[in-house]
Amino acid sequence: MVQDISAVATLESVSKRLGGRRVLDELDLAIRAGEVTALLGPNGAGKTTSVSLLTGRLRPDTGEARLFGLDPTRPAARARMGVMLQAAGLPDVMTVTEMITLQSGYYRDPRAVTETLAIADIADLANRRCGALSGGQARRVQYAMAICGRPDLLVLDEPTAGMDRASTRALWATIREAAADGAAVLLTSHDLAEADTLADRVIVIDAGRIVADDTPAALRARAGGSVIRCRSSLLPARAAMLPGVRDAGADGAELRIVTNNAVATLRTLCEADVGLADLRVADAALEDAIAALLTPDRRIAA
Repeated sequence: MVQDISAVATLESVSKRLGGRRVLDELDLAIRAGEVTALLGPNGAGKTTSVSLLTGRLRPDTGEARLFGLDPTRPAARARMGVMLQAAGLPDVMTVTEMITLQSGYYRDPRAVTETLAIADIADLANRRCGALSGGQARRVQYAMAICGRPDLLVLDEPTAGMDRASTRALWATIREAAADGAAVLLTSHDLAEADTLADRVIVIDAGRIVADDTPAALRARAGGSVIRCRSSLLPARAAMLPGVRDAGADGAELRIVTNNAVATLRTLCEADVGLADLRVADAALEDAIAALLTPDRRIAA
């Protein structure tokens, strides 16, 4: 791996086994300052393990993890990081202000509590006990706890889960501001529209290896063409043989077809399945690009 001088967190030739299974396989990864990086992939791909190694919660079996040039378990490195985990809870009896004040005390130069509350848009919740918060409100408090120390690396795991649309968009704006101010932001999300909106860079990981590392626009361009979604009796293998089709697969009960020639594909599809239903056609999106990458015969090398 060529050293990236703008990287604040790196994995170099890292392998990791958990429960007897190899989760990461000689993985190289660099998270850079001033950039929102989305780490995406199917369940079990190695995303959570990668984040755990970068943040010092796990150690690699082989290879090296570095955080600000240090071992990620070192307090000096961890003090420059803010983390928002999906599984983290809040104590019911403490107020929001008490939680932010407590978390701020772990940092050398934290933001004023009032500033943190304002950035996270939770000033109106300052005196509410955490046990009385909705799911979306609790996520905003957890975000406030992640940013209160002015982190140079902000790690966000499903940050907008449970939030309404207005709260989601407000949080997106603050994440972009953090990157604009020079912080490195590492985002994991199952919401690919969120990754497409926020990320400067998308890393797709599968079976412990990186299969793509590019901008969202470049990945969408790689998918290209149009996407047909429908309910059909055709199997994906048969649909892949239709004119113009580049990729075909099943999304639950739906058939998904990526094509370079929607007219030719649709004409033959309708002839092949007279019972076709729920037909929709749209431009290829990030979701379609990633779906194609995760098809075994379409994977690109790490």
